[in-house]
Amino acid sequence: MEIRDLTEADLDAVLDGRKRAFGPLSDSSAALWRRWVLPFLAAGRYLGAFDGTRLVGTARINPYTQWWHGWPVSMGGVASVTVAPEDRGRGAGRQIVLAALERCAELGHVVSALYPAATHPYRRLGWEHAGAQPIATIPAEALRAIAATEPVKVRRMGPDDVPELMSVLSRVYAGTRASGPISADEGTWRLWLDDDDDFCYLADDGFVYYRWSGEDIEVDNLVAGSEATARALWSLVGSHATVAKRVKAAVTPDDPVFWLLADRKHDTVEQHRWMFRLIDVAAAVAARGYPAAVTMDAVVQVQDLQRPGNSGAWRLEVASGSGTATRSDSPGGPSLAIGGLSALYAGIPTATLRRAGLMTGPAEEDEALDAAFAAKPYMIDYF
Repeated sequence: MEIRDLTEADLDAVLDGRKRAFGPLSDSSAALWRRWVLPFLAAGRYLGAFDGTRLVGTARINPYTQWWHGWPVSMGGVASVTVAPEDRGRGAGRQIVLAALERCAELGHVVSALYPAATHPYRRLGWEHAGAQPIATIPAEALRAIAATEPVKVRRMGPDDVPELMSVLSRVYAGTRASGPISADEGTWRLWLDDDDDFCYLADDGFVYYRWSGEDIEVDNLVAGSEATARALWSLVGSHATVAKRVKAAVTPDDPVFWLLADRKHDTVEQHRWMFRLIDVAAAVAARGYPAAVTMDAVVQVQDLQRPGNSGAWRLEVASGSGTATRSDSPGGPSLAIGGLSALYAGIPTATLRRAGLMTGPAEEDEALDAAFAAKPYMIDYF
């Protein structure tokens, strides 16, 4: 089986495999998909596994910035992993995902994330459950009742506003010390904002884009850096309450909308789980942000069968909001496979990791590790 970069000539076969894996696309959706993936081909971000001339499987690597405690980290979003139904069970999926992992490293990504169709294949290759995309269902009338505290200028947003949108995202995610959310490249944002069926609005420190789904409203993104903007954007969505009964929105784990609602008895939140992996331990630790008040110095023992350069003893140090990982000769410290270390990096508590069998050995530094890597990771985007 040969793995190589896909070309435009392969797209008919890729689309056939995609339909067989995820279901059919409308003609308009297929045309949009072709337009969207062309830049990935040129950048070496779409891989194919071939048996002779026949396409067996695929994997795409999306270029994302992922925010960790308010710091931007280069992340490879692995998506569109497909294997032809007649070739499943032959190891093609493992080979294509391993190739995607190595390509992530070649492209300079220091971490990777994906939404799994099944956990086990990815866990065996080092990804581990880390966060979720929470989807809240809220009565539209409850959003309409959110009152403004001060005037906020909100205007319609289109593809030409992408640079400003990306600037807003960076400011808000840095200012809120966000962990997990992603930002796409400019070309991808332009394509997303060029959909006539989506309604997009921009403020000085926030934005929203949403669409109708039958008699409901679906909010893909709503990001706000202040109370006034959060009130303005949520009430804008709620202004459809004369027709829409429900709003389904991607939210943060502690989204301010839950505190802006006048009446909150229970929350209806569905979670789409995502998995996470460190690609380069030293670079990933250095790229992440940390609580400024935390000082930590601990040694961990790491095993990474797929990327042996990550294996061994690492001294993790955190001070003044930044961190480093350097090689250590110490035989001590807790032991984690790369999946366990990835989950720790994402804020999963050491007590959880130990009870799940993902962390063993001395526990003296557990509380310090928890304080340094504390996070509630989330994404509001699905890919």
